[in-house]
Amino acid sequence: MTEMPSTTRAAFDAAPPEAKRGLERLRALILDVANDADVTVREETRWGQPAYLATKGSTLRLGIPKSGGAFALYAHCRTSLIADFREATGGAFKTETNRAVLFDTADDIDPAALAPLIRAALTWHQRKPR
Repeated sequence: MTEMPSTTRAAFDAAPPEAKRGLERLRALILDVANDADVTVREETRWGQPAYLATKGSTLRLGIPKSGGAFALYAHCRTSLIADFREATGGAFKTETNRAVLFDTADDIDPAALAPLIRAALTWHQRKPR
């Protein structure tokens, strides 16, 4: 797995233990999906949260939500990424409007269900007509 920048490591280390475990699983899934999609991802910290940026993608962030859930996968709120995910999964996951997928435990992470969301985010500008 790719080495984590020190500022990103600090954000992970600040999370409660169960959330940290889940955030690390989401990070690994993002990097795996990026590798499978042949997309280069930069890992940075934005607004104090780990962020994953692809040149032709939309940023994904990981963090602790203010309400509901122990940790979350955030997508840009001006995209349809979360709405598309909610529709594709039949509402099987807790979401926060068009902003995030919420998780209570690391065991709630379903790689098969989340991979299409992550891939769509990392390739967002490739698939959207201009």
